[in-house]
Amino acid sequence: MNILTLENITKAFGVRKVLDNASFYLEEGEKVGIIGINGTGKSTLLKIIAGLEEPDSGKVVRANHCVVRFLPQTPVFREDDTVLQAVFRDNENEQQGISEADAKAMLTRLGVADFEQPCGQLSGGQRKRLALVSVLLSSAEILVLDEPTNHLDSDMSSWLEEQLQKRRGAVIMVTHDRYFLDSVTNRIIEVDKGQVYSYEANYSGFLELKMQREEMALSTEKKRKNILRNELEWVRRGAQARSTKQKARLQRFETMSSIADIQQDGRVEISSLSSRLGRTTVELHGLSKAYDDRILVKDFTYLFGKNDRIGFVGPNGSGKSTLMRIIAGLEQPDEGYVEIGQTVRIGYYAQEIDEEIMNPNKRVIDYIRDVAEYVETDEGRVTAARMLERFLFAGEDQYGLLGKLSGGERRRLYLCKVLMGAPNVLILDEPTNDLDITTLQLLEDYLDRFQGIVIVVSHDRYFLDRCVRRIFAFSENGVLEQHEGGYTDYVNRKRWQQEKMESVGGASGRGANANDKTGTREAKPSETGTGKDWKAGQKKKLKMTYQEQKDYESIEIRIAVLEGKLKQLEADSLKFARDFVKLGEITRKREETEKQLEESMERWMYLEDLAARIEKGETV
Repeated sequence: MNILTLENITKAFGVRKVLDNASFYLEEGEKVGIIGINGTGKSTLLKIIAGLEEPDSGKVVRANHCVVRFLPQTPVFREDDTVLQAVFRDNENEQQGISEADAKAMLTRLGVADFEQPCGQLSGGQRKRLALVSVLLSSAEILVLDEPTNHLDSDMSSWLEEQLQKRRGAVIMVTHDRYFLDSVTNRIIEVDKGQVYSYEANYSGFLELKMQREEMALSTEKKRKNILRNELEWVRRGAQARSTKQKARLQRFETMSSIADIQQDGRVEISSLSSRLGRTTVELHGLSKAYDDRILVKDFTYLFGKNDRIGFVGPNGSGKSTLMRIIAGLEQPDEGYVEIGQTVRIGYYAQEIDEEIMNPNKRVIDYIRDVAEYVETDEGRVTAARMLERFLFAGEDQYGLLGKLSGGERRRLYLCKVLMGAPNVLILDEPTNDLDITTLQLLEDYLDRFQGIVIVVSHDRYFLDRCVRRIFAFSENGVLEQHEGGYTDYVNRKRWQQEKMESVGGASGRGANANDKTGTREAKPSETGTGKDWKAGQKKKLKMTYQEQKDYESIEIRIAVLEGKLKQLEADSLKFARDFVKLGEITRKREETEKQLEESMERWMYLEDLAARIEKGETV
């Protein structure tokens, strides 16, 4: 059943039309994701759907008694309301009412544990999570969510996926989280140059369908231009438009000439901007940091390699941003020190953009010129104005005030400023917040080519899988655990370790037995070679070398990681089936991974056989 229709909607801000005679419908229970580059009108479309803005023309029709709840990018609450009061105030019109226990459970799950804390004391992230809880508790037929995954850690995002998947009502959302879109949505809406395009698919399906749409449009455009070229030749011959047939042909030429060419999307252009990195890069020695009695980082040491791609993950408030500020020299550790090489140029992209970082009264062009008038790239010298054009700030936009920019435009401009400094060490703290998917894709491609160190804090699982090769995970006691691979590799390994611990726990509960390799027993003197019964010349018991023992303890984890990587590559090969360059790269990686997996399996079989022989007490 159709519960919402937008018919021929037009909306303009000044001379700029963000929606131009666009139409949209929503069925009961649909899960719809809205995508498009920043400034195309995604948030405006959401507000029109939610009834918070009226279109300049067109019609909005909602089903009778259809309740809509809206999650804005920046929620606002009464400053003196407590957290719990705010939830109940937002849901006071709920016919069935909401349970205080449900509210507290959901707030706790999203990291808002002080129910009596005034809303005026909450951080921006806490406000967003409070608003999300308020909306999720509603029984509204339609939830309209603007960037619901912002300020959520990875576990919270996974939990939200489950909540929305099992929700019976309809959901419309704008989000940059591609794994989230893939998991939750069954339809994608693309806002492009004022029009709305609908794709009956999740995000992966959308990519393929969009490519088909663009190929068809380009094919039609090519045919039109071929006809136009023939008509132009006829006109240039000086034909006299005397007959009806000749007049019709001339009118046809004029009509076809008036059709605008296909407009390509405005896309950010990111050139390779970096400076040479010397032998000494960034070295962290015994870093420790605590606030009051809470340990954030404990005795962390790491020496960054020249082309390291490192991701830091952990719950909100675990200390990720604090560590990034310490590395960037903006905060001092309680213990330990950071050694920075002489050639190191750090580009620090902060999670929060305050007035100190971006003065709202400064002009866009002056904000970039504060860094440099020009920068050297692979293509030669690029001026600040040209750099702004590459980041979609052209003409009069460059002389506008920072305070007038949207959230996405501010993040894009901030990224431009960081890269203008030509860093060779990039520290990116939640770079995916408020950036559109197109810009994220280009940033990912840029990082592929970047000659230097990339250090990332992100809850965006796709971005981490795409860009990092090593993960450091924050634990409760401030110890950082190192894991090889991307985010999916890390999750697979953690899951495997958890399952193994549960399996071991079950075995120990039943009592140790001779075949339990995880159990230990006290060695007899005759076995260790230190007892009095020892006789010279007696055969030695078979045992593993140091390397074999080390491999035996980690081989199953390595196999699980490789299997997870292979599974991801197989999924990628389907996703990029039409991108032959990307497909070739994926195929090469898959062949390498299969070879590594085969070698690891052979090593595992050898070590298992060796362990069994040792268990039997064989000697050499």
